[in-house]
Amino acid sequence: MTDRAEHPAARRRYGGLTLGAVAPWVIGALLLAVMPYVFASNSAITIMNQMAITIVFALSYNMLLGQGGMLSFGHAVYMGVGGFGAMHVMNWMEQGVIALPLPVLPLIAGLFGLGFAAAIGIFSTRRAGTVFAMISLGIGELVASSSVIVVAFFGGEEGVSGDRTYGLPVFGHDFGSQTEIYYLIAGWLLISALLMYLFSRTPVGRMANAVRDNPERAEFLGYSARWVRYYSFCASGFFAGIAGGLFAVNYEILTAENLDLNTSGTILLITFLGGTGFFFGPIIGAIVFTLLQTVLSLHTDLWQLYVGALFVLTVMFFPGGLAGVIMMHVPPWRYGKVRALIRPYLAAVLPAAVGLLGLASFLEVLFHLRNAARGEEGMTLLWVHFSSHDPLVWGVIIVVTVAAFWLARRNAPALRAAWDFANTPPGADEARP
Repeated sequence: MTDRAEHPAARRRYGGLTLGAVAPWVIGALLLAVMPYVFASNSAITIMNQMAITIVFALSYNMLLGQGGMLSFGHAVYMGVGGFGAMHVMNWMEQGVIALPLPVLPLIAGLFGLGFAAAIGIFSTRRAGTVFAMISLGIGELVASSSVIVVAFFGGEEGVSGDRTYGLPVFGHDFGSQTEIYYLIAGWLLISALLMYLFSRTPVGRMANAVRDNPERAEFLGYSARWVRYYSFCASGFFAGIAGGLFAVNYEILTAENLDLNTSGTILLITFLGGTGFFFGPIIGAIVFTLLQTVLSLHTDLWQLYVGALFVLTVMFFPGGLAGVIMMHVPPWRYGKVRALIRPYLAAVLPAAVGLLGLASFLEVLFHLRNAARGEEGMTLLWVHFSSHDPLVWGVIIVVTVAAFWLARRNAPALRAAWDFANTPPGADEARP
């Protein structure tokens, strides 16, 4: 008998966990630890904090949509309720009513979100599909409208604000700086993501996938589709509440905007953009959206138009989201045929990117032409200063855009052929008659 310690599979395992499963979490933890040293400015740390909060929120939403098949138009209320609850606890800490360390606050916010989700899920998870979506929309609008009525909890139009530095110090830190808040948020991001991933591996998480795909068959096997949806709904509300608590800790204020339909629609867009079929999809979507919202918005007023166009293109041509695009390249990588795609990508995808950039330049020049003040003809685009009224500029943009799209379309058949070849297992072509 082969000794287990010498078996190749045993050398790759420890405690029942494969190195391949543990490595992404270790790498992620190391990246989170060194990011403040790589991007040391306060603005960069603020963006990373916002990005981490959005990731937790998007992952909690994906527990509903991606894993349970429950399309929600009111998921922001669970983040908002958790955040408002955290703000009240923060104010109690300031008033000396209770004494707690600040890192505990997201957990309390999660319990607020869990309690509200448990109450709403009793009747909303009886049905899935359109019925659940409409109930979630109604609940979202109801809570958002109540935010200006229930002033004692939601604070009215001004919201609720507080001071995070009144919590008990942790190893001498009072969390007054953005770097300290970053590590608090990063720690909760890692814990929350790991717990949500482990939840997806539990029997309830597995059955949520089965109920999503075929609820009748799940019922036939003896599982209650309603209660499976309910447990997933409650877990999603808990982690959405944690995201709200992190938001309260970072910004020290919550308003009615944290509850409205716009926030719920934004997290739906982020999750779809990243990809609902993969656990890391919402992470990618949150990173991309946050960068577009914070960085791109500093350079153009049309950033929302570009985000909307990206979302439409993703839904039309890549239903699996950005994560799906990445996973599409796994078979060519396994077959050792990734190199066959490099030249077709350069010949077709690169011109398409130039064409999209030219189209965006056309829109930017047109927007400046229509909205600039009288006599203000000069503008800067892609580090080039020119006049938006110059016909030569318009001609160059139009010619480059049309030529780039024509070249991309001309090389598209070669790209399709290379893609088919790269996704064909080695030896399959010889086996065909």
